[in-house]
Amino acid sequence: MAGPSVPDPWTAGPSAAFADDLRRFIRARFPVLSITTAEEARVLADIAAVVGNRKQVVPPRRVFIWTTSSGFAELGRPPAADTRTPHAALAAAATLSTPSVVVMIDVHPWLGGGQLPPDTQLVRALKDTARLYQDGTVPRTLVLVSSVPNIPAELEALVTHLDYPLPDEPFLRGLLQRMITRNTESGSVRSELTDEDAERLAAAAVGLTAFEAENAFARAMVVDGTLTAADVSVVAEEKGQIIRKSGVLELVSSTVKLEDIGGLGNLKTWLTKRNGSWLAEARSYGLPAPKGVLMTGVPGCGKSLTAKAMSSAWGLPLIRLDIGRVFGGLVGASEQNMRTAIRTAEAVAPCVLWIDEIEKGFASGASGSGDSGTSARVFGTFLSWMQEKKAAVFVMATANNISLLPPEFLRKGRFDEIFFVDLPTASERRDIFGLHLRARLAAGPALGELPISEELLGALAAETEGFSGAEIEQVAISACFDAFAGRRPLQPDDLHREIANTVPLSVTQSEEITALRRWADVRAVAASASQDRVGYAVPAVSVPAPVDPQTVAERGGRPLEA
Repeated sequence: MAGPSVPDPWTAGPSAAFADDLRRFIRARFPVLSITTAEEARVLADIAAVVGNRKQVVPPRRVFIWTTSSGFAELGRPPAADTRTPHAALAAAATLSTPSVVVMIDVHPWLGGGQLPPDTQLVRALKDTARLYQDGTVPRTLVLVSSVPNIPAELEALVTHLDYPLPDEPFLRGLLQRMITRNTESGSVRSELTDEDAERLAAAAVGLTAFEAENAFARAMVVDGTLTAADVSVVAEEKGQIIRKSGVLELVSSTVKLEDIGGLGNLKTWLTKRNGSWLAEARSYGLPAPKGVLMTGVPGCGKSLTAKAMSSAWGLPLIRLDIGRVFGGLVGASEQNMRTAIRTAEAVAPCVLWIDEIEKGFASGASGSGDSGTSARVFGTFLSWMQEKKAAVFVMATANNISLLPPEFLRKGRFDEIFFVDLPTASERRDIFGLHLRARLAAGPALGELPISEELLGALAAETEGFSGAEIEQVAISACFDAFAGRRPLQPDDLHREIANTVPLSVTQSEEITALRRWADVRAVAASASQDRVGYAVPAVSVPAPVDPQTVAERGGRPLEA
């Protein structure tokens, strides 16, 4: 029976960081290394590429491999007889008389875990092998490769852990290009990708293993037989499997576009300028990937909607971090959950990490009072990551009451900018009414053909001074319900009546909104464009003028009580 051969590494070689670490450990004669990865074929090819190269390791090492299904063998040669147990493999490894690297794959079932104790004979054999390899005159190294990091306490002092990175963007782009070449030559797939599209598709697959990425690319190819820039969403769906496994993150599907948001011109321009900032073209300008933005402002004015729209506009997966899920009941669980969330977000980068109403999760983070310091430790972990992160994880955080956040969270370096989303201006209210009315009329043919003129939009905008975007949307929905109740087309009077019957948040919480505006006046950037704010009073909230009861009665509504 033929022995295992060097698998196709799919790339020109291992990552520089892994190659450097492996070379140093091999040359320093570390006896036992442990690599945690599910990519057996890729890590074996990378090990062989490093230790078998005279330019990297002198003298070069022969590579031996053991699996319980095949037994112990040198790469490319038949396995030795009766070596399918790890005990027999170690006995064979002890007899090697040439510079060698022995790779044992999936030995963790014999090393315990869960409620099963480790095999004491195998633990003893590993200790003997470590001492033999360290003291021997022939350079030899034992490498344990497993997807489960299961090293018993008795072996911890003898085993050195070596990180193995997931495929990077150049690796994945090479994999994609080979798949495109192979399938286009056979005529089974047609590619319409530009160089930038291919880079985006490969970047979207960062965080997947080579096997997962190959499956994702194959799925994108077979959907319609054509590979286009739109297939980035197919790859993003595959990433959803990783996100769901984390338990603290949620993949949010969004079809909202920036054009679907009325107003906020300043914020939308800022975001549009940074589209593609994680690509190589941006790096050629010496630009780092943006860290993120913090949006605060009046509730219901489009902060969460902007996060969804930005993800769609950038073509990146939107991941929501629920702070409530981070805090677990067991000691140390909360800190581990936050670290898991951070690692997962970095694994699927480039992505948008959305934290909604962040002040509710981190309001007490600075002190950690009442929870033995758990919230302070979680908060500190997140702060350090925000400051030091290099991965293209764009953090989109929203807050309704930013005064609850600790000051160290707001300083420059954590976020690129802090935007204040105020109540929509007259121009923005016209846009919002236009968007919602056109969307409702397009979705509901029975609503008729309401003439959406500039005069109508101007009148609606004038009547809704102090209304939030969510309240304007509800006005449109409630007016459609009135039309449905009467089984008739939508009329302008339906909208006017609903406006008259609505008490906006700017009236019920005028003091809170005024205080929030004063805070943001010198501490944040206005999300609305400057031309939209002409004549817009920021320091105080204007209360809508009383509506004439007779006018309301003529429109079929009820007068508002004093």
